[in-house]
Amino acid sequence: MVPGFLYYLLQDKGKNRYRPLSIYGPKELSGTFHTKRGKQIPDTLYHQIRDFKLSDQSGEDFVFPLDSTKIVVFNFFFTRCPNSCSEMNARMQFLTEEYEGNRMIKFASISVDPEHDSPEVLKAYSSQFNAVPGTWYFLTGDKMLIHDIARKDFLLDAYSSEPTPEGIVHSPLFVLVDPHKRIRGFYDSGNKDQMNKLNDEIKVLIAEELRMVTDR
Repeated sequence: MVPGFLYYLLQDKGKNRYRPLSIYGPKELSGTFHTKRGKQIPDTLYHQIRDFKLSDQSGEDFVFPLDSTKIVVFNFFFTRCPNSCSEMNARMQFLTEEYEGNRMIKFASISVDPEHDSPEVLKAYSSQFNAVPGTWYFLTGDKMLIHDIARKDFLLDAYSSEPTPEGIVHSPLFVLVDPHKRIRGFYDSGNKDQMNKLNDEIKVLIAEELRMVTDR
């Protein structure tokens, strides 16, 4: 009911009354065109996050993309991180509770310290946030893959300069990703206004996806 109600609010006599969210990352023209209102418009190829596979806190495979209908909010963290990661995931917990029962959205927290953060460690860590497996995924896997996708796909900083927690660097940003593997927003987890913006833009993206379904 909630997504349908949001869609209703963002429509006015069958027309959009909101601006679609931006699509982030490099883009290029495909060389093809589509027609809109009698005009030819160049098609654009947008940056997409590659397909990848990690392991969640239950030891189950997490395969991205989940499917063609799921919006995902991502962040990067590690369990040995000082207070900042706990604060970041507390804000993610708020979002998971805000959208509890909404089948269109999932949440994923990827460890940048996978050599330490095994599924067992992540399961114990996730319990303090009442994370529901299958809704909020705490992920681990190959270190090189995680650092590579953070930098090249999510366009974030994540690397280890030393084999200690103090040498691990990760971004404080949340990343909003649509079902088409495109980045639709970056949000500073330490900024209340940015978190409110993320909450609002999740709703806009839900409405955008529902509109695409009804237009088919």
